[in-house]
Amino acid sequence: MTVQLKSFQNQIPVATDLASAPNPKKARYVPLHHRRILCIFPKYSRSFGTFHHAYPLMGNVRAFMPPQGILIVAAYLPQEWEVRFIDENLRPAKKSDYQWADVVIVSGMHIQKPQINQINQLAHQEGKITVLGGPSVSGCPEYYPDFDILHLGELGDASDRMIEYLDQHHQRPPQQIRFETKERLPLSEFPTPAYHLVNLNHYFLANVQFSSGCPYRCEFCDIPELYGRNPRMKTPEQVLAELDAMLESGNIGAVYFVDDNFVGDRRATMQLLPHLIDWQKRNGYPIQFACEATLNLAQSPKLLEMMREAYFCTVFCGIETPETEALHSISKVQNLSMPILEAVKVLNSYGMEVVSGIIIGLDTDTPETADRILEFIRLSQIPMLTINLLHALPRTPLWRRLEAEGRLVFDDSRESNVEFLMPYQQVVEMWRRCITEAYQPEFLYQRFAYNMEHTYPNRIAVPNSPARTSWANIRKGLTYLTNILLRVGVFGNYRQTFWQMAKPALKSGNIESLIHVGLVGHHLIQFAQDCAAHTESASFYSQKIRR
Repeated sequence: MTVQLKSFQNQIPVATDLASAPNPKKARYVPLHHRRILCIFPKYSRSFGTFHHAYPLMGNVRAFMPPQGILIVAAYLPQEWEVRFIDENLRPAKKSDYQWADVVIVSGMHIQKPQINQINQLAHQEGKITVLGGPSVSGCPEYYPDFDILHLGELGDASDRMIEYLDQHHQRPPQQIRFETKERLPLSEFPTPAYHLVNLNHYFLANVQFSSGCPYRCEFCDIPELYGRNPRMKTPEQVLAELDAMLESGNIGAVYFVDDNFVGDRRATMQLLPHLIDWQKRNGYPIQFACEATLNLAQSPKLLEMMREAYFCTVFCGIETPETEALHSISKVQNLSMPILEAVKVLNSYGMEVVSGIIIGLDTDTPETADRILEFIRLSQIPMLTINLLHALPRTPLWRRLEAEGRLVFDDSRESNVEFLMPYQQVVEMWRRCITEAYQPEFLYQRFAYNMEHTYPNRIAVPNSPARTSWANIRKGLTYLTNILLRVGVFGNYRQTFWQMAKPALKSGNIESLIHVGLVGHHLIQFAQDCAAHTESASFYSQKIRR
């Protein structure tokens, strides 16, 4: 899609943030030359978190979430320039796209490194200037020696210098140029992402970011070093403007707050929530919200009550491990402020289904760790857990410690870059056992059944508003339900277990829960079956190359 843009702002590592108008506190750079900018987001390798097995049940859906970072690039560029955006999770950029462009801008994460470098190669074959920004290059610029220009860090002074350079130089530079942000633009001055360049109907869910940064220092996490420990916020008005823009772009049913920690600054979150509640009421509760938060959110009843009224239905918590010693070892002590199982039940009591991160391969793991994780899953009744092998990311305390200990391993036949204290193959098999048993259809549906009885009923009763009962929503729901009943209920290899859940839901008219369990459960079950067959990776950041 090619457009003339009306905003001026940039790209930022990983999921990002924005505002709705050019920065009013400084003069906007007015370019002297016309430029065509091709913004490309690389394709993800398949993983647990891409939810790819659910897409065939969802009609037009072909990717997980729109990439906010690169959409900020499109919104930050001068309005006089033409911008084309391609998400290669939907379709690859064509030769004609590269030929059209003057400059190719790319953003991505470490897991996308091979695809990022391939885009650079294709662009150079057409003689185009290439620019790379985002979390991967900001953390490890040495990974990308062949790009013409590197944008390191977040939106700020480097972005302005980069734009001016691209305006004044029309040929590839003789050697790589790096623009590094020294002064970050406040999030309150960010623009709204260029949602007019995307069709949100093609995505599993939409996303928004309210804050950046996290006050905690978990050993394995690179967020504090990339984005800081003092959360920076957008204004509530910015968030509402983004939600309005999303509604104009597609038929969204859920919006995920991709903040590093939605409650990193609780005072700011408390100020945001009344605005979200008012927006939901004014618009007829058109969407569900989900977020990432630390488990100690369970100790803030006033915050939870407002989240419930704003219709937050899912919260992802990095539980990582149920073992106290292990939590201390990875500096995840915020999970110890109250018993984990009690915290999960508190969140459930406000209608929030908990999603949990689980890490296998910690130094404290023993041969009994798998048993303890599976018992925790049974007791917690958490349906979905991202069970990953430990992987050391650059610019983390874990990376530095393992590097000093000589325990970093770079071998593309391995699932992890960590030399575990337990035998490597034993750790991998422990992961395989956990993920395959956790997502046995009977065990998974038991946990969903618990939440259908004890969690979902605690949500507010939302109105049958025009926004919720529109023909587009009805058509989408019928598509999902028909595909689930046919592909899972008739042709699925666990159809008998499915009908034990589906028949009572259909009889009671609980169609929304049936669709949720059908979609999410199908991906989890199919992914676990792929893991059992050794055709899926044991980590989102797996090094293993599958040909």
